[in-house]
Amino acid sequence: MNTHLNFKGNCEEAFKFYEKALNGKITFAMNYEASPAADQVPANWKGKVIHAALSVNGGILQGCDAPPDRYQKPQGFSVALEVKEPAEAERAFKALSEGANIGMPMQETFWAQRFGMLTDRFGIPWMVNCSKPM
Repeated sequence: MNTHLNFKGNCEEAFKFYEKALNGKITFAMNYEASPAADQVPANWKGKVIHAALSVNGGILQGCDAPPDRYQKPQGFSVALEVKEPAEAERAFKALSEGANIGMPMQETFWAQRFGMLTDRFGIPWMVNCSKPM
């Protein structure tokens, strides 16, 4: 299962940020102009992203710029990033925190060595988790 995120015109910026913050790799990116949907969007939207994919820790994060009449503010979910090492949880959380609203600072919990929650500068909610050994 993969997560797909809709953005309000800043998908390219977000994915470049996530690529760096999460030590990932953008594996695919296409704008509307290069797609069969080119005639279905306004001229100022042709350079926006119709599909992007980012590989992170064996998972895929997907996204696009949703046309203005289809965009909805993200709510009711969080992108959950599971990492193996506490130091990597700290690093990823700090990177994602740039311009973010922190919901729960990175800390130890009863289930995790490190856990934190934030809503990043693009309005996407995240949970960064490094589980305790069972």
